[in-house]
Amino acid sequence: MGVVNATPDSFSGDGLFNVPGTAVRQALRMAREGADIIDIGGESTRPGSEPVSPEEELRRVLPIIKGIRKASSVPISIDTCKSRVAQAALDEGADVINDISGLGSDPDMARVAARHGAPVILMHIKGTPRDMQKNPVYEALIPEITDHLRGSVWKALDAGIPEDGIIIDPGIGFGKTFEHNLEIIRNLHEFTCLEKPILVGVSRKAFIGHVLGGAPPYSFTSINNRLEGTLAAIAISVANGADIVRVHDVKEAVKAVKVADAVRRAK
Repeated sequence: MGVVNATPDSFSGDGLFNVPGTAVRQALRMAREGADIIDIGGESTRPGSEPVSPEEELRRVLPIIKGIRKASSVPISIDTCKSRVAQAALDEGADVINDISGLGSDPDMARVAARHGAPVILMHIKGTPRDMQKNPVYEALIPEITDHLRGSVWKALDAGIPEDGIIIDPGIGFGKTFEHNLEIIRNLHEFTCLEKPILVGVSRKAFIGHVLGGAPPYSFTSINNRLEGTLAAIAISVANGADIVRVHDVKEAVKAVKVADAVRRAK
């Protein structure tokens, strides 16, 4: 899954705010490089970020979705917590809803997905982007995330979303400490008990900067030095059970995934 951020304040420093043509070209390049899905988001979910209105989110993402769909049939996911944004994105050609709240933010989201027959990606988050990194605490990390995701799956099924239209995401960096993120990746196979494909988003995230020697606060300049660390985290995630990896650097990630997947599947 290739990431296209239509925001002015993306944590990864790749926001393409107010330049839909550039965003479309980036998405098409990612598809050529091997991305199976293009994920488009119009609202930053970095730690401490503030929400934007549905109108502003739509202004950012719809031109990109339209532009991609005119040029390519590559599947598009809309990264949003708002059913109104998801509805409009699906109407313009998006295929998948990527909801970081796991259907916990907008009560209409599951119905929109079911009505369109759109698969959903259900992520775990503790808190909201505004406050999620303010001392997140768990009694039992993996069981708590698993229970939360199980509840999101039940919501999806109750709304009429089919079993094979649900993907889960443990939410690396969303209400997690540095140690939590490493524990999730190491124990990723435990989420297979939910019997759903697992998506992992580790690309360029702060825990990688920490491992490689950075220190808070993580600046945008350090983002550019996290590629090798990202590829290592991706490979380990795939080996431990990830089915989809959400990345900024598609060309390099495709190669890492091919090798990790070959090892995972070797007889």
